[in-house]
Amino acid sequence: MAITEQPPPSRLRTWMLEGLSDMAGHQQGPYAEAEAPHKGQRWYRVMCLTGVDYFSTLGYQPGIAALAAGLLSPIATLVLVVVTLAGALPVYRRVAEESPHGEGSIAMLERLLSFWKGKLFVLTLLGFAATDFLITITLSAADASTHLIENPHLTSLLNGRQMLITLALVALLGAVFLRGFLEAIGVAVVLVVVYLGLNAVVVVVGLWHVLTAEHVVTDWTSALTTQHGNVFAMIGVSLLVFPKLALGLSGFETGVAVMPHVQGDPGDTEEKPTGRIRDAKKLLTTAALIMSGFLIATSFITTVLIPANEFKPGGKANGRALAYLAHQYLGGAFGTVYDLSTIAILWFAGASAMAGLLNLMPRYLPRYGMAPHWARAVRPMVIVFTLIAFLVTWIFDANVDKQGGAYATGVLVLMSSAAIAVTIAARRAAQKGWTIAFSVVSAVLIYVTVANVVERPDGVKIGACFIVGIILLSLLSRLARAFELRVTRVDLDPMAERFIRDMSHRRIRFIANKPGRRDKAAYRAKIEQIRADHDLPEAEDFVFVEVTITDPSEFEAGLTVRGEVLHDRYRVLTLEHSSVSNALAALLLHARDMTGCTPHIYFEWTEGTPFSNFLRFFLFGQGEVAPVTREVLREAEPNRVLRPRVHTG
Repeated sequence: MAITEQPPPSRLRTWMLEGLSDMAGHQQGPYAEAEAPHKGQRWYRVMCLTGVDYFSTLGYQPGIAALAAGLLSPIATLVLVVVTLAGALPVYRRVAEESPHGEGSIAMLERLLSFWKGKLFVLTLLGFAATDFLITITLSAADASTHLIENPHLTSLLNGRQMLITLALVALLGAVFLRGFLEAIGVAVVLVVVYLGLNAVVVVVGLWHVLTAEHVVTDWTSALTTQHGNVFAMIGVSLLVFPKLALGLSGFETGVAVMPHVQGDPGDTEEKPTGRIRDAKKLLTTAALIMSGFLIATSFITTVLIPANEFKPGGKANGRALAYLAHQYLGGAFGTVYDLSTIAILWFAGASAMAGLLNLMPRYLPRYGMAPHWARAVRPMVIVFTLIAFLVTWIFDANVDKQGGAYATGVLVLMSSAAIAVTIAARRAAQKGWTIAFSVVSAVLIYVTVANVVERPDGVKIGACFIVGIILLSLLSRLARAFELRVTRVDLDPMAERFIRDMSHRRIRFIANKPGRRDKAAYRAKIEQIRADHDLPEAEDFVFVEVTITDPSEFEAGLTVRGEVLHDRYRVLTLEHSSVSNALAALLLHARDMTGCTPHIYFEWTEGTPFSNFLRFFLFGQGEVAPVTREVLREAEPNRVLRPRVHTG
């Protein structure tokens, strides 16, 4: 490949682009992952990273359940737990097994589609993933600022400053990731341990008050019977309101997104990370069991101990039901400590979302040619995502309720796609039982998604904005990078290498030939045409180069060159790549570097207008090959003296 001297990078540029080593031990560069030894953290530490998102929903989930279901909150929460343990958990355990490198269900579905339709499908899912993860960052920071402002000791001092506090929390989160990923995991472990410990104290005290004041349970059951009549009616209403509780399912997608950070076993390889898969399943199962226990207990004690009016907007328990109980039964000092812990974990809930974004987006967009090279590095992407989070916070005025619909939509779309992906995987594996089970889970999640969209269509609108933004920026990036050399490596078989070295003793002359009938007359006519067009003597010999288009929507790929002799006379190099021009340019540069000689390649002009030919090149990898090959060479090798020669007649 062409090697040109580059000025030494600045210290700032070096610091900004050293990022990939922070993310699960990957070295910098798109293909270093396969060669780098895997380093990571024990599964329970990584569970704390994804748990800051999942567990932090305890800060607002009991209040949401009480507003949505009223006295039925514990029963509706029980439905949520059943869906979690019997539906979402098996689905994502299968996703962890099928896609252990952090791509999640998106990678599973990507395999089903090729060409541009596959890329657009993935970009759409990435739009919903961006909605989920970015709204997690902004919503959690906004909720943290709400808890801070509503603390009795700080209300008068901080009232009216929610926007400023939320932006500061988002900026602080970005600063943690600029510092390094290992620091983020360390902070997450401390926050989760402290937060779950404080919640356990509140739950135990709450249950003690329920047991010692027997009338509260009696009053609750009597009111339930009065309102709903019988158990079947209660279950039916709980199923109807269940979609409103869907935020309690958040955390699974980030659980598989951060899989590359799980250490696994010493013998794990990127091709077969058995230990990582096993430990990721432990991570998902443990987090789901812990959260399910807390959800059931907290929904029960908040429903029976807090007056219904306090859950409504303006009430003291609105959005902070457990904090209300902490202040009510454990005093102002403990309540303040609980508030601080809740604020901290809600703020840092964005860490798992940021880790998911940093793992997910660079795996797809740069590979599709739909993002700059620096998008593979961590720190520039942290800055980009932080700035987008600032914009989202400003648009929604740091309001938790306004962002809830978008958050739920993103979560549910990704979960539904995961359920569909594992259903297809089970069917292909001829696992009839799992296929039926996953089909049922898919139907349930699709129902919940549709119900959520019908009730809160703003979530789809916001998701659509992210999707349109990602697609537009991706296509613009692809256009800007259209003439880059996309070949990552060139491998010659012995025959191909022999052809090139033999020609280097005279002059390296290639003829670009479109694969066709490959009969003797076609090759003879092509040579005669090239000699006539360029007035070349009979003594000059040539090697034909034929490129077969693979998937033109792919941006980067390696190139394997095979040599063969046809009709006992004509030497032919066969190549397969997504772009004819890139394959030819890469071959010319490789031949130059291998032999020290300047290769020549001969084309005939292609019919058609320049614009239509460019579209054919952009979409299908063909078009007007000669000038595009020359342009790729010009960008790859700025020195005209060293650049291979392109001839067109």
